[in-house]
Amino acid sequence: MNFAQYPSLVGRVVFVSGGATGIGSDIVAAFARNHARVAFIDVQREAGEALAKSLAEEGEAPLFIEGDVTDIAALRAAIELTHQRFGPIGALVNNAANDQRKRFDEIEPEFWDLSQAVNLRHHFFAAQAVHPQMKALGGGSIVNLSSIAWRAGAGEMPAYAAAKAGVVGLTRALARAFGPDNIRVNAIEPGAVMTPRQRELWYKTEASVDAIVQRQMIRRVLDGSAIARAALFLAADDSAMITKQSLTVDAGLR
Repeated sequence: MNFAQYPSLVGRVVFVSGGATGIGSDIVAAFARNHARVAFIDVQREAGEALAKSLAEEGEAPLFIEGDVTDIAALRAAIELTHQRFGPIGALVNNAANDQRKRFDEIEPEFWDLSQAVNLRHHFFAAQAVHPQMKALGGGSIVNLSSIAWRAGAGEMPAYAAAKAGVVGLTRALARAFGPDNIRVNAIEPGAVMTPRQRELWYKTEASVDAIVQRQMIRRVLDGSAIARAALFLAADDSAMITKQSLTVDAGLR
C-alpha cells in the first residue's frame, strides 16, 4: 500500500512520549519519515537508542531522551531540551501508557495512582508545557492516545479503563481551553493493536490473535502503523479544522 506524505510536517518539531517501542516507535518512525524533527522520551534506554540509530541510518535522526513520564520534572525538562535543540514544538503526541491488568479486588491505592500517572496525568502536564511554544508558533496540534478499553468496559483493567476515559475528557477540555490560540487537541482510541508486548503478555498464541481478528469488521491484524498514520493526519495541516474529537482505530472490533 502507498500512504500519504504530509508536506506540512516537513521540519515541524514533534515530541512523542513513550516512543521507544510498540505503537510509540511506529509513531516516531512515521513522523521521522515525513521529515519532521522528532524527539521522544522513554524509560527504555536500549530500545530508544536503537530506534534513534536505525532512523538516523535512514537519514532521519530523532532525538531520544531517557526519562519517565510519571516524573513530571523530567518530562518538563525533556520538552525544554527539545525546544532548545530543535525549536518550538508544533505537535505533541501523548502516547506513553501501561495496560497492566489487575482484578478490581486486587487493586491497592498505590497501583491505582500509578496507573493514573502513567496513563493520564502526563498528558495534561505535557500539554501545559508545550502550550506557550505552540502559542508562539501561532498554533499547533496535540494528539492524546486513549483506548477503546473504556468503551468496552474492560473489567480486568478498571484503573486503565478509567484513565483512558479520562484522556477523552481531558482532550475535550483542552481543546476548548487552547482553541483561541489555534491549538487543536484530539484523541486516538486504538483497538487490539498486536505489538510485541501485547503478544508476549496477553495474546501468546496465533489462535488468541485470530480470535480477536474474527471480532473485527476488517479481519486483518491491527498493528501500530495504522495508529501512526492517524496521528500523522491529526498533526498535519490537513486536519486544520478538526479539534475536540476522538478517532477510533480498531478495525471495527466488537
